[in-house]
Amino acid sequence: LPGLHIFAIAFALEVSVGKTNTMMALNNSNVLLPCTFITCIGFQDLVFTWYFNSTELIYHGKIKNKATEPTLVTRNPRVDFVGSTTKKDNNISILLKNVEFSDAGKYTCHVKNPKEKNAQHNATIFLTVVHKMVETDNTVTLIIVGVVGGLIGLLILFMLIKRVVLFIIKKTQDGKKECLVSSSGNDNTENGLAGSKAEQKAPPKA
Repeated sequence: LPGLHIFAIAFALEVSVGKTNTMMALNNSNVLLPCTFITCIGFQDLVFTWYFNSTELIYHGKIKNKATEPTLVTRNPRVDFVGSTTKKDNNISILLKNVEFSDAGKYTCHVKNPKEKNAQHNATIFLTVVHKMVETDNTVTLIIVGVVGGLIGLLILFMLIKRVVLFIIKKTQDGKKECLVSSSGNDNTENGLAGSKAEQKAPPKA
């Protein structure tokens, strides 16, 4: 029995609305409500529905199989289907047009797959409708920006000073290296010349 339980989990239907389930939309704008589903064994005559506040059906679609795009059963006139199921991700996202304040609430994407013994799963998005997209306390924002800006400024200054210091140290070390190389080079040359002169003078004396 434990083995069968694990097997069932491996082939379970999963519905997702992305990394976050909260969205904000501007009044009178269009908003994309994302939704995708995953099923390991594929699907046949899959049914998907979108609900507003758990009760109001705003989109109902069917998908015959992976090779076909969804067909519309019924929809709210202000809702358009914008997904695709013949591509890699089984996208059943919708577009809500001309958003109003009354559209704020819970949107549920529900999927039922008869091929998985009518397995069902859903995911929810919480939509907020605002008059303006920026409605935060500016004082707090400015303080945060000021502090962060100051820290970034200090960090940049520190990095610049570090680079200048490292550059000066490098130049000084390079200078010393050059000096050492040139002086040792001269010594070698002089020694070489002295040696050669001594060698030339040696035979006549002998």
